[in-house]
Amino acid sequence: MVERIEAGCASVADDLAYVDTPATTDTTGPETPSSPLKALATFSIAAALAACGGGGGSGGSGGGFGGIGNLPSAGSGSGAGSGTDPGPYRYTQAKTDDEAARFLLQAQFSASEAEIADVRNKGYLPWLSEQFGAPRTQSAWEWLDSKPFDTAIDAAIWRQLMTSADPVRKRMALALSEIFVVSANEIGSSWPHAMMAQYFDTLVAGVTGNFRTLLEDITLNPAMGFYLNTRDNRKEDGRGRQPDENYAREVMQLMTIGLSQLNADGTVKTGTEGQPLDTYTQDDVTNLARVFTGYVLDIRGAERTGFTPPGGGGAIETKDWTTRPMAYVAANHSTLEAKFLGTTVPGGTPGPAALKIALDALFNHPNVGPFIGKQLIQRLVTSNPSPAYVKRVADVFANNGAGVRGDMKSVFAAVLLDDEARGPGGLSDPNFGRLREPMLRFVQWGRTCGIASAADTWKIDSLANASFGLGQSPLRSPSVFNFFRPGYVPPSTAIASNKLVAPEFQLVNESSVGGYLNFMQNVLANGFNNRDVMASYAAEKALVLDPAALVRRLNLLLTGNQLLPATVTLITTALATPNLTPASSDGAKLNRICAAVLLVMGSPEYLVQK
Repeated sequence: MVERIEAGCASVADDLAYVDTPATTDTTGPETPSSPLKALATFSIAAALAACGGGGGSGGSGGGFGGIGNLPSAGSGSGAGSGTDPGPYRYTQAKTDDEAARFLLQAQFSASEAEIADVRNKGYLPWLSEQFGAPRTQSAWEWLDSKPFDTAIDAAIWRQLMTSADPVRKRMALALSEIFVVSANEIGSSWPHAMMAQYFDTLVAGVTGNFRTLLEDITLNPAMGFYLNTRDNRKEDGRGRQPDENYAREVMQLMTIGLSQLNADGTVKTGTEGQPLDTYTQDDVTNLARVFTGYVLDIRGAERTGFTPPGGGGAIETKDWTTRPMAYVAANHSTLEAKFLGTTVPGGTPGPAALKIALDALFNHPNVGPFIGKQLIQRLVTSNPSPAYVKRVADVFANNGAGVRGDMKSVFAAVLLDDEARGPGGLSDPNFGRLREPMLRFVQWGRTCGIASAADTWKIDSLANASFGLGQSPLRSPSVFNFFRPGYVPPSTAIASNKLVAPEFQLVNESSVGGYLNFMQNVLANGFNNRDVMASYAAEKALVLDPAALVRRLNLLLTGNQLLPATVTLITTALATPNLTPASSDGAKLNRICAAVLLVMGSPEYLVQK
């Protein structure tokens, strides 16, 4: 396989100049004008392709989803690439396989021929509603509970993302994990893996619930308690100890209202001299911190010494507490008055009541809809949504059409069904789209090509190392600020000149680009854990003797047929030599398949999702 991939990489490297030039004669793929995102992807991938071929390392649901049927129109504005915007929901049905695949690749991790047909038959909204109502699948915690004591959280989460029968919920939970960040890199306790699995399950439940419920579930979650110090956070003691302010600050800055006051369309409010207006002060942080005191792990009675780990070392508590919210201890809770964001918690208010007042205030703050809505658009659709798009999603957050605020099913639907997401204008708009996150590319490959673990171990470790992995791994953020910031601007680029952002490019450097290609080259053929975790390539094997058909399939399922015609020709030509026959070895056939996948997944048109 190495020889074939090296040959293909060399061919692509020789022809990189074509990627920003629209096709003029062949109309088998979309024509895309010069794009800052694609130009940067081209620049990034060119450096790696030059060295290609190296080895890699091994509140309830509120009004329900039915409210989406009469979503408020939220006014009009300029949609990306569309000129005028009388929408916002004019594109209700996929008319082509390309359109259906494009929708699926935003709504979940991957697309299959059966799913494409299903979306085209049912329409976007009925299909999405059906996915939100799909039967519950085995949770990450439940799977981990069935495995040996030392099974890692990484295995549980990769299994959820790669094989779960409800990929829409899992994809959206992964998006939420990049807003409500808890990193497994910094979690203590006797049961860190079980705790993180339960945290992911909490996010999955939040996808079809209400934001207010999710906010409380996150606040009292043991994993968050460990990560941002609300576990055993105690009241002031008169001798210098003060409540820890970590969660109070981050729940405002990162999880609800952000640093600056926002208009309903996500644009920043400014003062008389043009400076952004702050949403909160240090006094707000100090006062709010008092609310988050008095909570401890809910470890009960005989559970405290109910488990003896394999290999000895003495009895520890059972992991039951990881499934429960933290418990309230009144003696540890601050009884001082707390004033923040124009809200007052009277002195002496019991902890649960104080928590309700505080979370209600955050939930009802006008910033929450545009702040959260814009980030969800960035994670699922495009890095630079128009203010009108943000406002429409924020309006749905405020009212799902049935008078319910914070209905997450409706919010996610508004993100995916908006004209700016579904309309064809985005395909030709040079400022539309987003860089695919490395972990999403990896999961898409696994689902598309039939990955499975024969022994159900799913032993795929953290892939966060940029030199030998993906530079990213689920629930392994290096800090509370996620793998990248929503407002990241790659310096000295056309993106910066155009005053745009490209969040995922904060992960991109020489090591991560080369590491991604080398890593994928290795795992495409060899899998993980002595080939226990492998892709079957069943559909690809049926097409392996026909390079053009193989590329057609990968183009549709991996990109929604967004490869430029020149790219299709280039890859197809690279794959055609040597000629294969039915008598060719299985190894030669696998070489062609893996080379085809790598060349598609290394192309700028694939890396920038539109």
